[in-house]
Amino acid sequence: GFLSESAEFAQACADNGITFVGPSVENLVTFGDKTKARELAIKSGVSVVPGTTEPLTTADAAIEFVEKYGLPVIIKAAKGGGGKGMRVVRKKEDLVSLFNAASSEALASFGDGGCFVERFVTDAKHVEVQVIGDGKGNVVHLWERDCSVQRRHQKIVEIAPACHHPMEVRQAVL
Repeated sequence: GFLSESAEFAQACADNGITFVGPSVENLVTFGDKTKARELAIKSGVSVVPGTTEPLTTADAAIEFVEKYGLPVIIKAAKGGGGKGMRVVRKKEDLVSLFNAASSEALASFGDGGCFVERFVTDAKHVEVQVIGDGKGNVVHLWERDCSVQRRHQKIVEIAPACHHPMEVRQAVL
């Protein structure tokens, strides 16, 4: 988090002849916007749950999404992370107030109140694979880890390997 995920910081390093050890500025910009990251995932053939394609600034589009796809959904800040600007909606009558709360928190935390909506997967496992490269084509993964132990959508514990999956699933993820 923080500076390691800041496109502005990475660009300032480049502008001042400092080598930034981390993702490219382009990658930071793309993955710093969750709707752009989602679009790239879809283009890359990654299965995703139904969700809105652009950041929403009012609850109207969220209402349309719920009318089409049903509940539960999760509202997420388009920018930022750390569990901020996220709300799970299980009852239609809570949608507008929770959208407004998520948008307000996103604006206060990240300077952008845009949010997107996705179908919420109850009791899902959060599994990540960290990939590192040297910028010269040499890339390796650091195996998979289970990040399902969370509080307010923020990871608390990461367990590696993600041993709750059968080996064939773990290998397919890698």
